[in-house]
Amino acid sequence: KDPKEIKAKCDELGLNPISAHVGIPVLLPDIEGVVKMYSEIGCKFIAIPWASAETDLPGGTAYDEFIKNVKAVSAVAKKYGITLCYHNHDFEFEKVDGVYKIDKLYADTTPDELQTQLDTCWVRVGGEDPANFVKKYSGRAPLVHIKDYFGEKNAKMYELIDGGKVEEKEEEVKPFELRPVGYGVQDVASIISAAEEAGAGCIIIEQDHPSMDKTPLECAKLSIDFVKGL
Repeated sequence: KDPKEIKAKCDELGLNPISAHVGIPVLLPDIEGVVKMYSEIGCKFIAIPWASAETDLPGGTAYDEFIKNVKAVSAVAKKYGITLCYHNHDFEFEKVDGVYKIDKLYADTTPDELQTQLDTCWVRVGGEDPANFVKKYSGRAPLVHIKDYFGEKNAKMYELIDGGKVEEKEEEVKPFELRPVGYGVQDVASIISAAEEAGAGCIIIEQDHPSMDKTPLECAKLSIDFVKGL
């Protein structure tokens, strides 16, 4: 679809397209053209949704190149009034030289170059308290993902991001499922308070694969109703 067509449809439906997940490999062939497209849709943020722990992140074989690319994209984004963010998973909470990879990434870039889009599900899976970690990045946390889950970290949990079903044998894989907000392990109220304290302009309620024998829209309604009831 043409970006202007998407913008018109959003206007018609009363939707505000705040941000988009756009990978570095999508951006690099034509940074200006891709950023301009999202600007025309109306997005104020572009978030890098994923980076390879083996190559892109601190300790990776191409970390310097990744940082250079982040800065190049950010410079173009600013021309269009768009802020570049990074969206984490749990593997950024592995340490290099005693420092979390996520912390080194933000230490090696300025807030002007890269803001956070903290996914609080993966923060907790990574071993940190979500509310405290959001507050740690006060002033650098314009968008906060609130996602709930139940179970324990396992090798197949990323399949849920792409909408796949994890086929598990009890002896091999510990159960893990993404849940409607308020129906898992997260202290949602504390995360929302932390997001406000950190200066976030928006919280993003997210669930990838549905669970609890509910459809995606039923899960969405459970999340909406829970958050509105806080």
